[in-house]
Amino acid sequence: KHAGLEIFDVDQLTTHGGSLRLYIQKKATGKRPISPNVAAVQTSESNAQLNDMKIYRDFQDRIYKIKYDLLTFLIEQRRQGKKVIAYGAAAKGNTLLNFAGVREDLISFVVDRSPGKINRYMPGSKIAIVSEDRIRAEKPDYIVILPWNIADEIEKQLKYVRQWNAKLVRAVPELCIW
Repeated sequence: KHAGLEIFDVDQLTTHGGSLRLYIQKKATGKRPISPNVAAVQTSESNAQLNDMKIYRDFQDRIYKIKYDLLTFLIEQRRQGKKVIAYGAAAKGNTLLNFAGVREDLISFVVDRSPGKINRYMPGSKIAIVSEDRIRAEKPDYIVILPWNIADEIEKQLKYVRQWNAKLVRAVPELCIW
């Protein structure tokens, strides 16, 4: 609104658990009519109390708990001399690592199956991204699954790490070690 823009349509997407695609125009031109979808989404957001700051403060509290639980776990493993790596160079995991301030002193490297990511670094944290063969070579004690939404699928891919009693870790929605 401050820039003289208005939403004239909106699509609800299933991507990443739900997203909105907004269509915006200059309000002064107003060439496109306002879709009923805009009011429907506004009503839905109002019914979900998304206009109440409490929901955002509660969300912030949950996010900080995830951050502190992950850092506490990683620091404790470091103190015990355990090797911790991560699996999946996904954007959501990278966001978590950067938010928590995790660097390669706490997570040695990130494994990814995508050839385009291997031999690169996680943005911000600069943790190296390597191929999966490094898991067998280095036999880590813990593997943090960064794309937590597909942890079950990744667990199946990593069943071989149980040969040396490695444990899997998921930080979201809460710290889980198995």
